[in-house]
Amino acid sequence: MAEPFRLRPEDRADFEAVLDLALSAADIRGALGADPTGRAAARLRAHTLAHADDIAAAAEEPYRAYLAVRGAAARHEALGSRDTGSLLPALAVLTPLVAATSAGVLLLLGGLLQVADAPGPLPGSLLASGWTLALVAAVTGLVALAALLRTALSRRGAPTAGRVEQARLAWRQALLDLGVLPRLRGQPAPRPEAALTPCSAPDTLAPCPARAGKDRTPCSD
Repeated sequence: MAEPFRLRPEDRADFEAVLDLALSAADIRGALGADPTGRAAARLRAHTLAHADDIAAAAEEPYRAYLAVRGAAARHEALGSRDTGSLLPALAVLTPLVAATSAGVLLLLGGLLQVADAPGPLPGSLLASGWTLALVAAVTGLVALAALLRTALSRRGAPTAGRVEQARLAWRQALLDLGVLPRLRGQPAPRPEAALTPCSAPDTLAPCPARAGKDRTPCSD
């Protein structure tokens, strides 16, 4: 059984902003103008906020698309922060440099000793170690290059802040057109409030009946 549609708490402010925009529409504002006290507008706003999940369900598809883009951007940002704070990027850059430098030094010393006909196995050992380090430098250099290319490609495919904002605006427009405005326009028009007279009870808003004769006393509560 599918779970009922729910707006996330962090998106309630966007719903309220869309509601305020809808309440400022000319036809809605004109209908609410029949009640000069503003109570009808307050009741309508409270009613709409109380049914926010049901109303927002009309724009569920663009909302889920917005959540997907926003989630992908958040995951990419978290991954980038984790990689930046680790030692792996530094090691990936430093290892080939250190290995290549060491290999050059060993090969140079080994070559000089070999040219000088130095006795013993030292020249050969230096040359062997130099070539080994050269191989390590080549391999780690290729690994570091592949890692950099992968990072560049992942950043290129990750949603940017502009794409997230574009998806947010598309959801808000759909929420306005498909959810909030139809709900507001489907509500009954407010009736004008009757004016209070000096002798009418505040809770009834009924005018005081005229009394015959010159002596007219105020109505009792």
